[in-house]
Amino acid sequence: MTKETLGQLIIGSEETMYRIAKSLLYNDADCADAIQEAIVKAFAKLHTLKDDSYAKTWLIRIVMNECYAIMRKEKKIISLQDYQMNEQETESKDYSDLYEAIFHLPEQIKLCVTLYYMEGYSVKEVAALLDTTESAVKNRLAKARGKLKEALAD
Repeated sequence: MTKETLGQLIIGSEETMYRIAKSLLYNDADCADAIQEAIVKAFAKLHTLKDDSYAKTWLIRIVMNECYAIMRKEKKIISLQDYQMNEQETESKDYSDLYEAIFHLPEQIKLCVTLYYMEGYSVKEVAALLDTTESAVKNRLAKARGKLKEALAD
């Protein structure tokens, strides 16, 4: 794969990368940072891509890894004042009830929902991206539907 082809893939995958990052990170600035770092790493490690047909999957996996890296970095204690300010900002944003319910799902379930329902990946592809079995993905999706139904019924 050439750098030009990778650039076209990145441009075509902007929304996908954002949705994946947003499903893991709540802050838009963190999402932007994760995507930017993923793009830089993708260009730097382009030679490690063995099969061009898996380029999009490879790119999404890099985005997910960058999100995890940001999450690890931000495991710190925040003050009560910062937390309250963050809550006020969150309340003022116009997030749908469904988005809020998805955001509060456990991380692995949230990723399955995002990849399967929002990005249109098959169960087999989601299992490959998350390095798990197809039955685990199906179980997570079933659990997500139950939790979302419960959360949205309130």
